[in-house]
Amino acid sequence: MPAKIDGDTCIGCESCVSECPSEAIIMEDGKAVVKEDLCVDCGVCVDACPVEAISLD
Repeated sequence: MPAKIDGDTCIGCESCVSECPSEAIIMEDGKAVVKEDLCVDCGVCVDACPVEAISLD
């Protein structure tokens, strides 16, 4: 399953964007958004998020 980002928790720091090896995370309206078709479920973004806004279900 692709990573899920809680838009209410995301602070728009872009840490996950720069860490994603598959370039599956983009910024929209100041928040991170996962392009599900590119996400490889590696979990790097989960570790990169300073506010724990990202999860892998």
